[in-house]
Amino acid sequence: MIACLRQSGIRSLIRERQREGIALAKAKGTVYKGRKPALNAERIAQLREQAAAGANRTKLAKEFGISRETLYQYIR
Repeated sequence: MIACLRQSGIRSLIRERQREGIALAKAKGTVYKGRKPALNAERIAQLREQAAAGANRTKLAKEFGISRETLYQYIR
């Protein structure tokens, strides 16, 4: 129980620091775009083509160096 409370406190501290960093970047004029995409447009097209052809999703994810969840986000 105590560990859970401590963990949630740590997580909220991390989020607070992240929000502060984003606000500072915006104040400087730096555009905050978030994390860069794992694949470029060409690789996404290849991924979608192979997925539509019925390729194994787990093997595709390994081949493209992404997680299965990321793979599913791209083929949605």
